[in-house]
Amino acid sequence: MISEALTYITNDLNTYFKNRLQTTEDKVVLSGILDQDGAVSIQGENKIAITLVNVCKDTVAKNSTSFIPAGAVANAAPVHLSFDVLFSAYFNSTEYAGALKYLSFVIDYFQAKCVFTKDSAAGLDPNIARISFDLSSLDFAALNQVWATLGAKYMPSVVYKMRMETFNTTWVVDAVSV
Repeated sequence: MISEALTYITNDLNTYFKNRLQTTEDKVVLSGILDQDGAVSIQGENKIAITLVNVCKDTVAKNSTSFIPAGAVANAAPVHLSFDVLFSAYFNSTEYAGALKYLSFVIDYFQAKCVFTKDSAAGLDPNIARISFDLSSLDFAALNQVWATLGAKYMPSVVYKMRMETFNTTWVVDAVSV
C-alpha cells in the first residue's frame, strides 16, 4: 500500500507540475536520496524527490482488534498508519531559486488538495480508503537529524505527515496445533 500511495502522489504531483510549468517532463520522482554506496540515487537534476523517512502506527486513529477463533473468516479492522514523507528539491547549485519555486509548488499543491479518497482521486488504489497530508514543523535539530540519518547534505525540503487508512481485508485464521 505504501508504494501505491506514494506512486499515486508522485504521478498526480507530476500532472500538477506539467500543467503549472507547461512542460511534458516529469519533475517529481519517488526516490531515496542516496544509494547504499553513498551515490545520489535521484535520476537527473532539477527534480523534487519524494522520500519516505518514517513509518508509524497512527495514534490519532484507533486500530481495533479482537479475538477471532481459529479457522474463522474475519474482516480485519482498517489499518491506520502515518508516514513522514520528505519532499526535497534536488537542483544544481546555479538553480537555487528554481529549487525554492518548485518547493513552493509542492506546498501549493497540498494546500489545495490535502485529502485523497476513491471519490476525489481517480486512479487511487482501491484498497486505500483515504490519504491525508499535514505539513510538519520540524525544528532545526530535528531537521538536522533527518538529513544526518539520510547521510546527505541538506537540500531545500519540506516534510509532510501522511496518514493512510486502508480498507478492511478478509483473511482466514489458520488453526494452530499446540
